[in-house]
Amino acid sequence: MRDKAVLEMKNIHKSFPGVRALQAVDFTLCEGEIHALMGENGAGKSTLIKVLTGVYSKDEGDIFLKGHDKAVAINSPQDAQNLGISTVYQEITLCPNLSVAENMYIGRTQGIGTNWKKMNEDAEKILKSLDIPATATQELGSCSLAVQQMIAIGRAVDMDCKVLILDEPTSSLDEGEVEKLFKLMRDLKAKGVGIIFVTHFLDQVYEVCDKITVLRDGQLVGEYEIENLPRVQLVSKMLGKELDDMSDIKSEATEYAGEGAGQKVFEATGLCSDAGIKPFDFYIKKGEVNGFTGLLGSGRSECVRAVFGVDKITSGKVKMNGKDVKISKPIDAMKNGIAFLTEDRKGEGIIGDLSVRDNIILALQVMQGWFKPISKAQAYAFADEYIKLLSIKTASADTPIKQLSGGNQQKVLIGRWLLTHPQYLIMDEPTRGIDVGTKIDIQKLVLKLASEGMSVTFISSETDEMLRTCSRLVVMRDRKVVGELSGEDLTQNKIMSTIAGGDK
Repeated sequence: MRDKAVLEMKNIHKSFPGVRALQAVDFTLCEGEIHALMGENGAGKSTLIKVLTGVYSKDEGDIFLKGHDKAVAINSPQDAQNLGISTVYQEITLCPNLSVAENMYIGRTQGIGTNWKKMNEDAEKILKSLDIPATATQELGSCSLAVQQMIAIGRAVDMDCKVLILDEPTSSLDEGEVEKLFKLMRDLKAKGVGIIFVTHFLDQVYEVCDKITVLRDGQLVGEYEIENLPRVQLVSKMLGKELDDMSDIKSEATEYAGEGAGQKVFEATGLCSDAGIKPFDFYIKKGEVNGFTGLLGSGRSECVRAVFGVDKITSGKVKMNGKDVKISKPIDAMKNGIAFLTEDRKGEGIIGDLSVRDNIILALQVMQGWFKPISKAQAYAFADEYIKLLSIKTASADTPIKQLSGGNQQKVLIGRWLLTHPQYLIMDEPTRGIDVGTKIDIQKLVLKLASEGMSVTFISSETDEMLRTCSRLVVMRDRKVVGELSGEDLTQNKIMSTIAGGDK
């Protein structure tokens, strides 16, 4: 093993049916090091962590740990724990109704038994040694999320943890809580613990980490010392776009020049929701296609969910066509002419057991109210119209939507919203997970709708796709708006440098 290495993963392969999730990935973690594991959605980060923690069995490769002469076998999370590998997940997995001490020792009270006094005393020692602001006897649920995260880390450290994996631990924390967590991480680093930090927040990586390993499409891009990898280069490596190879892709849209052209259809000022995004200003003009861009976790989706009232709006003002409106829930947005195609097609979009026809008419029926049902004849006419318009491949309008391909399911959901004749259509990741042909169809449809006067906000993880469809981009980083690009600035290079924080 490399000097000071506490963990080495070599030539790790993992495949699932039809998907090669990891291919010849190497990863090394040293003692007293905070090491960021970075990559976009689908890069392989979660799979690598699950191989390391015994959730998945690897197909090929070896895992070495300090203190062991040969490669170790990790076939279950219990094996990983016994070897000194602990994980603290984004979602707290402790029991809020139990005390802090009970949570720290749950499932491992051997040697303590029912000696509550000793358990509480031992817990107090850990809390004090790690400077965690909690007492052993208080109920865990009374602690803030940040303190609960720290207690989970304290539990891991007390189990003689040599490798600590922090999987998106800061996503639900405010800035003050993040600082407290970082102090604990630095304290553990000083004690020699190796920490793997999985996050999408670039600013946090550069604040607390020593090294970065980047994965992309299941393969290792490289391992870098933090001081040797400027932010813009990190973004480049995550996205797989080398700066010198990037070309400016002009929008193919035919600009809308009809009645109301140039007027603001929707306008938000100081909009903020309970999803943790910072207050932002935003507008869209009639016949415009704009978008929110940024790395995964930057706050793109949270912004449009606030616009549509999916997440609770906590502050800010909203106008439609120059008039103040109140949007506190999705039905308010729908009645004001706003439609929203969610990124979570299966969880929040389709209703799998219902027919294509019923899925298409659903939003219109909600707007009309359930006491004014759409007639069967109307329902079939609407379904036939949008099946034809969007070239939806289905045996019939009566086919359960779950039997359709992902791309055709997406077209049904687009049809659902077009049937409400919105002024403003929001599309969050409309082309994710669908075939290339359908992607092109959806991009062409977006440009066609805009040329006819509809306003469209388009969000995609694929920057090329954003440049092909949008005439203006709002750039997000760490859940706040950090820039707006249009005209000559609408290039790959400018987007990446803005995401990275202006590094040249």
